[in-house]
Amino acid sequence: MKPEDLEAKEKELRRELFNLKLQNATGQAENPIRIKLLKKDIARVQTIANENKVEAAS
Repeated sequence: MKPEDLEAKEKELRRELFNLKLQNATGQAENPIRIKLLKKDIARVQTIANENKVEAAS
């Protein structure tokens, strides 16, 4: 994936995580387990972005 795509995906995931945390705090979250999954997805995107940076520097 291109760096721009990874950045957009990370922003989208962070926005969804924020909304889900807000829902969870107000007791409206339908699936609070999704918070954990979103955090893992964000970490995966960041890992891929960092690997791409290292490859580009080499």
